[in-house]
Amino acid sequence: MYDPILDALRRGAVAEALTAADALVAERPDDPHALRWLSTSQMQAGQPDAALATIDRAIALAPDNADLHLARAGVLVGSRRNEDAQAALSQATVLDPNQFTAYVIQGQLALGRGDLDEAERLSRLAGRVAPDHPQLAAIDGMVTLRRGNANDALKIVSAALQQAPDDVQLRYALGFIHMALGHWAFAEQAFRGVIEKVPGSDNLRSLIADLIRRQGRPADAADELVPLVAINNAPALHRYIGHLRLAAGQNEEALAALRIALAGQPRDRDTVLAIIEAWRRLDAQDDARNTLDAALATAADVHDLWLARLLFEAVGSTEARAVVERWVAAMPQHVPALEAQMSVLDAADDDEAAEAVARRIVELDPGRASGEQRIVEGLLRRDPMAAIARVGELANKAEDPDQRRGLRSWQAFVRDRAGRYADAIDTWAALAREAAPSRLPLWPRTDAPSAWPERAVMPEGPAVRPFLLWGAPGTVVESLAGVLGYITDEFRGDRYLAQPPNDGFQNFFAAAALRSGEMSAEAFISGWRDALPARGVNEGRVVDWLLMWDNAFLTALRPQLPQGHLLIAVRDPRDAFLDWLAFGCPAPLALDGLQEGAEWLAGLFEQIAILHEDDLYSHSLIRMDAIKDDAGAVAGALGEALGVQLPVPPSSGARRFPEGHWRHYAQALAGPFAALTPVAVRLGYPAT
Repeated sequence: MYDPILDALRRGAVAEALTAADALVAERPDDPHALRWLSTSQMQAGQPDAALATIDRAIALAPDNADLHLARAGVLVGSRRNEDAQAALSQATVLDPNQFTAYVIQGQLALGRGDLDEAERLSRLAGRVAPDHPQLAAIDGMVTLRRGNANDALKIVSAALQQAPDDVQLRYALGFIHMALGHWAFAEQAFRGVIEKVPGSDNLRSLIADLIRRQGRPADAADELVPLVAINNAPALHRYIGHLRLAAGQNEEALAALRIALAGQPRDRDTVLAIIEAWRRLDAQDDARNTLDAALATAADVHDLWLARLLFEAVGSTEARAVVERWVAAMPQHVPALEAQMSVLDAADDDEAAEAVARRIVELDPGRASGEQRIVEGLLRRDPMAAIARVGELANKAEDPDQRRGLRSWQAFVRDRAGRYADAIDTWAALAREAAPSRLPLWPRTDAPSAWPERAVMPEGPAVRPFLLWGAPGTVVESLAGVLGYITDEFRGDRYLAQPPNDGFQNFFAAAALRSGEMSAEAFISGWRDALPARGVNEGRVVDWLLMWDNAFLTALRPQLPQGHLLIAVRDPRDAFLDWLAFGCPAPLALDGLQEGAEWLAGLFEQIAILHEDDLYSHSLIRMDAIKDDAGAVAGALGEALGVQLPVPPSSGARRFPEGHWRHYAQALAGPFAALTPVAVRLGYPAT
């Protein structure tokens, strides 16, 4: 959207650039970048006062944007008719000010529009007039900085400051260079020097405030901005002050600033979110209701204000219902308003009214998930076959293949709830077959050796104990991974990402190579260790979530990593198979044939049973059957296995089939379950 302006500026078509910038600002009055390019266009059109006013408007909208402050510096340099701006120029009276300053101004403008080659060319031209002038270093330093070499830029500007310690442009450049290097305190001091030297540069205080914030002093940063309020009463400035006061724990002061910001910009989501936090901290529900009602009186079409207003009423209460009715009255065709009304009605157990709203939603937005799900819920209670048919119709109408697959999967779940278990299996099996060509093959399993290698002696003294996490498909091992990822930075789940480690645990054929002797135990473990530093693992401290497991890995772990510990997710194999079929698993494995997949899964569980029964390696079996959907219970089971008390992570809200759900499918999956039942019994689960 900015390209026409930039193109016109590069061609020197100033009038064209000005027209395009004016049009863009009229369309996007709150876009600081549009204002920036309007300011640049005004400057090139010989309107320095207008350019300064415009860039100040941009800074008010984005006070912590360093590029805008740099653009303002360029305006000041170019405003030769402005007395304040003249103070920013070097007192090089022996030079021809018109010729030299013209080059410098053009160079600053080229910097402002990001044309580094042009800025460098103009600096060379200015250097022919005054080779040692410090303002050349200001341009050269900024060009060097923009090209990514902040350290060289610092040398250029610092050397020039030795000759001209009071030069404002050098101080500007020094401040931006220190910012690029993360030297927040030095940058702050450099910009303070500009304020001292240039009257009327108070807008720079917003940048200084951001530098103070970066130093961990939000209260001081807010105090720095207070003088600006008298000059620029923009809502964005009050919002910024409010954020800083919140960060400093000055909640009353934050609320006062954010009230002003909300009154000026009731459509600004950032302001709404911040003031909600202030009200929450102060438990100021009455003030929230009153303030939001006042804002809605003049901005009744603002989605975020209505959502905020709902937050301060109890879910399902009469008051919440009244707020939603007001919202729908103000925005009768706004689907989120209707969705909120549907939720409130459901919370109040008004099923008929909620379903009527759901039908209104899908009238306005055909296929809308929230409305269709609510309609299907109602049909499931009254007419399950109609619910199944409705989802089938949606799937048939879907043009996007992924959406169609998602709807077919939903239809299978609806069939499950309707008791049509054989039909559900048919759908899931068909979906699995269709997806199989794009999935990973099932890795080959190995047979147990005639004798296992001896376990090495545990290292003496306090040894680092690496943990290896794994669970067969359908065990919901991802719930364990979620808890471990929440409680420790040592957790690594990168085996499931785009760039997994390249080691034996990731190689589908490594188990067979270990079993045959083609790969040695030493090579297997050293390959794993060698890959750890690139994964950000220090000194071997890791919780490594494995993609796959085969007991052949024990031929390497027993002699080479005796201090390791396996964390293994376990579940009734029949429930696990059903879960894998319906929900998939973290590793995208192909489930092409149900019988073949069940027999393969049974083999995995048999290996775990052998490992556990013969205590082949230090391990903990975490039974996921009853806890898989409860993050607190998962953390408790994991803590019990490790002998520590773990913090409880937030719940993901995901839900799987309940324990024992496989029994509903005893007939539809008779063959696969026959393959899985023996190992289920071996692991302690009932036969029926």
